[in-house]
Parts: sequence; structure tokens; C-alpha cells
Amino acid sequence: MFKKTKIVATIGPSSNHPHIISKLIQKGMNVARLNMAHQIDESEISSLVNSIREEAKKHNTHVGILMDIAGPKVRVDLSNIGNENIEIIKGHVYTLGYSKMNDIPINMNVDFKDLRGRNASVLIDDGSITFKVLSIKNNILKLKASEDGNVINNKGVNFPGLELEIPSITPKDKEAINLGIKLNIDWFALSFVRSAEDMNSILKFYDKENKYIPIVAKIEKPEAIDNLDSIIEQFNGVLIARGDLGVEMSLEKLPILQKKIIAKCKSQKKPVILATQLLESMISNSSPTRAEVNDVANAVYEEVDAVMLSGETAIGDYPVETVEIMSKIIKNVETEVSKISSNKMKIVNDNDNRAAIGEAVKTISSHLKIDSIVVMTESGSTAQVVSHYRPQVTIFSLSPKEYICNRMSLIWGVVPIKTKDYLSTDDMILDAEKLLLEKKFMKVGETFVLTAGVPVGISGSTNMLKIQKIVK
Repeated sequence: MFKKTKIVATIGPSSNHPHIISKLIQKGMNVARLNMAHQIDESEISSLVNSIREEAKKHNTHVGILMDIAGPKVRVDLSNIGNENIEIIKGHVYTLGYSKMNDIPINMNVDFKDLRGRNASVLIDDGSITFKVLSIKNNILKLKASEDGNVINNKGVNFPGLELEIPSITPKDKEAINLGIKLNIDWFALSFVRSAEDMNSILKFYDKENKYIPIVAKIEKPEAIDNLDSIIEQFNGVLIARGDLGVEMSLEKLPILQKKIIAKCKSQKKPVILATQLLESMISNSSPTRAEVNDVANAVYEEVDAVMLSGETAIGDYPVETVEIMSKIIKNVETEVSKISSNKMKIVNDNDNRAAIGEAVKTISSHLKIDSIVVMTESGSTAQVVSHYRPQVTIFSLSPKEYICNRMSLIWGVVPIKTKDYLSTDDMILDAEKLLLEKKFMKVGETFVLTAGVPVGISGSTNMLKIQKIVK
């Protein structure tokens, strides 16, 4: 049984080894996330990308690579003070600013004048440590700690309610984007998106390379919520980053925002990833809490395309076990809801062939004894549209392009398979049957509904639907 909800796993010190990557793939990792918030070492990143590709080939599967661009995030910067962390004592006073002479140095010079006159606070590490702002002088904050804790290098710093006047991408981001293009990664994720125009900050890098890599917008700022519709329309997908979003906005609003974002993504046929603290306790424990299990299950019920693991697989003690447990939760929930489809979206544009065929495929698979759906695709767009209608059966996406297969690893319910280029429709159908039988994805006597474009090999030409029974 193939799970439909995909798992994105962050690769870090705990998992950055071919043996561990192999196990993560075996247990259910569909997409590997590279967190570029940390120090960029081109040779190390290149080696990691090669390892992921090689291990995926060994397992005869496709694993997407998502490069997460850090964006203009204010972070703790202890790189030049000789300490890996700073002990914080409740009630004590600390200074925070760009200079390394401060008690808590940060990675960029921020204009704090807009905090004047407010009952302002500063939060570090998604709100794990909170400070009250006592005074501001020469862009240095004097802070009073609200609780004990440890400030760790590179952790995020939030200033709730403050709109920082900083560019969409940093020089470090530019370096990461150029590297991602060079390595042919499958998806970019752009952090701290504020408007639809932020997409242009990456698109301008594509012109000289004559490449296009889809971009996911990370929703974690109040400005992004204000511009949500246009962001979803402009970007290729959305990632709900509940850590920063829950800090920047009222925590009690987070569940409502989550549902709102998911619903809007589904209405625009855009993939949506849910992230942050899904199985957080498994960083140091071999089993999750019951609340975490329910959180993952609710994400499956809400039909998100993917759930993402961060620290759990990057720095945790149980990266493989975490992916295994998440996969088990997903499969169990999907088994229970396999006969229910909550997506009742109607076609908005009657001239859209792919949308019409997508809904038709869903209807046929629901009313007839159909064992699977086969989508012959050049660009992956038809497979994505079919996925939008959330059919009960597995969607096999067959493409001659390796990079399209890798991208489809993120899309709900889609199992990508690489094929050859076809000269005719008959050749295409016969080879599809052969591949499905060879891989033991289907058996003789089973039936699939196939959609493709005629003539073959032309992107965006989807215009054919056929019900096919495997006879030999």
C-alpha cells in the first residue's frame, strides 16, 4: 500500500550519511529537505545531494530534494564569541544587537526604532525564551529575561508586531540559490515571504541558466496572511511554518490559520506542506506524544500534500524511527478515510482540459471498479491536477523526464515512474502496462484509467481518457 500523504524529512547531522538516508527512504521519506539557514559548504551540499540521488536509485524510487532558502531571518550569531550557547537566567538583564560586544549578538543590523513606546517583547527559538524590552539605544535592545533557558547559536529571533525593513533575500541566500540551480534540486522553499512579488527575487536567477525550479512560499509572517491569495496564486506551492507563524501572531489563531491556508491552497490546486513540531518530542524520545499523533492524523484528514520533519530527523536521536512512526500514522488514517473524499471542488474554467479530465478521472475511479490511475505526463501538471481531486486509488505518474519524477514525489497520492519517450499512443499504453506489472504495482486482471495527451510528447496537451484492463 502506498501512502498518499508525503513525508518531507530534513537532513542534518543525525541523518547526513548514506546508510541513514537509505533507511529514511525505506521507511517512507519522499522528499529530503536541505536547510540552508546554516553554514553553506558547496562541497558538503553537493555530496549530500549526490548521496540522496544515489540511495534513491538503489531503492528504485524517486526522492525529491527541497532546498529551504533561509531568507531575511534575524538569528542569534555566536560565531565570533567562542561560545555555542548562552545561559539565560530569569530576571537578569541582557543586551541584544548586531555588535559582538552584546550579550546576545545577532546576524544583521536591525532598526529597532519602531519598537519605541510599545510594550515590546523579543522571542528566541520559536518562543522558547521570552524577553521584555526595557530600553532601546543606538539600535541595541536592553532585555529582561522572562524565564531560564539557553540561547543557542543560529536560533531565530522574533519581534512580534514589528515589520522589519529588510530585503527578501540576503547575500547568503543568493549563494544558496545559485548552488541549488547548479545541483538541479527539485524545489526551492523561500522563507519569510511577505508578498507575491517576493517570488521575483528567485526568478531573476533563472534567466541566465534557462532553467525553472518550482518555488514554495513559506507562510510565517503576518504580512503573508494579509496577501495570502496572491501569494498562493503566484507561487508553485505553500509551506505552513507554524513555528514563526505562531510566534508572530496570536498562538490561539494558529489552528484557524492552518485550516484557512490549506483550504485556499486546495481551491487553487497548489500543493501544501505542514511543518513544525509534528513529532517534536522524538528529538530525544523513541516514541511521540499522543497529542503529536493526533496532530499528524489531523493533517492527513485535512488532506495536506505533505508533512515535514525538522529537528526530528536533522538533529534528533531517532531520525529513522521518527519517519517510520509518521508513515505508520499516515497509512492507518488513510486506510480509515479511503472511502471518503472531502474535496468537492468544481471546475472553475470549463476551457481547462486538465481540470476537466482530472474531475472526470476522479468520478470514474469512484463509480467504477478502478484499481489505479495512470497519468502520462511531460511536465507533471496533469498529475498534480488529478491529485487535487483526491481520488481514492493510487496515481501513477509516468514521465520520461527524471526531474519531473523527482518533483512529483511531493504531490499527494502520486507515485512517479520514469519511462522512455513514446512515438505513439499504443506504444505508450503497452509500456505503461509492462512497467506496472514489472514493478508489481498492478496485476493481470486489474483495471486502470489512463489519461494522456495526443499527439504524445507535447507538454500541456492532455486530451485523452481511456479505461484499460491488464489482460497479460
